[in-house]
Amino acid sequence: MTLVLASASPARAAMLRNAGLDVEIRPARVDEDEIKLSLKAEGAPPERVAETLAELKMRRASVIGDRSFVIGCDQMLACDGAWFDKPADIAAARTQLRSLRGKTHHLHSAITVGRDGGVVWHHVETARMTMRDFSDDFLEAYLAQAGDSILASVGAYRLEDIGVQLFSRIQGDYFTILGLPLLPLLDFLRANNEVRA
Repeated sequence: MTLVLASASPARAAMLRNAGLDVEIRPARVDEDEIKLSLKAEGAPPERVAETLAELKMRRASVIGDRSFVIGCDQMLACDGAWFDKPADIAAARTQLRSLRGKTHHLHSAITVGRDGGVVWHHVETARMTMRDFSDDFLEAYLAQAGDSILASVGAYRLEDIGVQLFSRIQGDYFTILGLPLLPLLDFLRANNEVRA
């Protein structure tokens, strides 16, 4: 059965396809900023925000009567009580990375699987990411080499690329850091006879 990914993320699609899954891309549009503001006002923790956004994306991409599993994903980055979003430009990425350097932040990755618009499974994993106290010279060299590709990342880094040099310690699953807790998803799909056990 084809899986539906309610995301335009090339990294998430690549993870699923590299795992041997047949994936249809069906990006879902939600007003993330409005939802984040509302949940923050309610005092919601960032992992709940990620889970809420993942569920909303799944529901938006669902088609009643379509028996495919629809996968919604989202990711939240929190550090010292502040939430971070994808930077709008290189200047914003610079500011964000300066705020995160020398500190440990939490990267919450949520996944919701649904069918016929209803939730059938959800999961949230958290990675602890400690950035080293890099110099401004290193930061400028990093931004020049990484370029605009980091603007697609909530942390302004791509761990699978030069972004790994920003860190002194990483605790958490690699796929979770990339934005999709793949191993728990594969367990769910095997349990539902969607992939070979």
